[in-house]
Amino acid sequence: MPGTTLTMAVVAGFLTLCGLAVPTARAQPAAPQNAYDFSFTTINGEPLPLSRFNNKVLLVVNTASRCGFTPQYEGLQTIYEAYKDKGLVIIGVPANDFGGQEPGSNQEIKRFCAMNYAITFPMTEKTTVTGKGAHPFYQWAAKQKTGGLLSAKPRWNFHKYLVGPDGELAGSFASTTKPGSEDLIKAIEAELAKITP
Repeated sequence: MPGTTLTMAVVAGFLTLCGLAVPTARAQPAAPQNAYDFSFTTINGEPLPLSRFNNKVLLVVNTASRCGFTPQYEGLQTIYEAYKDKGLVIIGVPANDFGGQEPGSNQEIKRFCAMNYAITFPMTEKTTVTGKGAHPFYQWAAKQKTGGLLSAKPRWNFHKYLVGPDGELAGSFASTTKPGSEDLIKAIEAELAKITP
């Protein structure tokens, strides 16, 4: 009834003036739709929103400086140089989650990568990639399906997530998959072919 609606509006207005208004339900943030909804922080402390790489192919790799797989940095830099002009972006994510093999500070990690492997692809600050405290991107990626199967979570350093130009997870590769392996290169090239001009 019109009178009832008016009375309720008057009461709500009075309660608001008195500071007694009942809080209204807040809108929940939208659930992440794809990789572009996430942001990291660079190793230099600057924002690194993945939306910056819209319509590119991302290879997100959790790295470590004191691991048996650390020489994979060389292969990652090689494929980055070979494919960056075609739309590939590699993002190194230093993590100390496995065997304590990334104990250094961000600056120490940056210096190690520059001096030993001449890394030029983007690197994030040291980040947690597993467990309840994992970075939101890693929580999201672990819940995605690739090839009809649930994506594998990182079980060690140098796990690789491949993200297509649409921001969807396109592949998950174990630490033992070398950057120059046929399976990984084929997957990268297949996603690069989907980039829209």
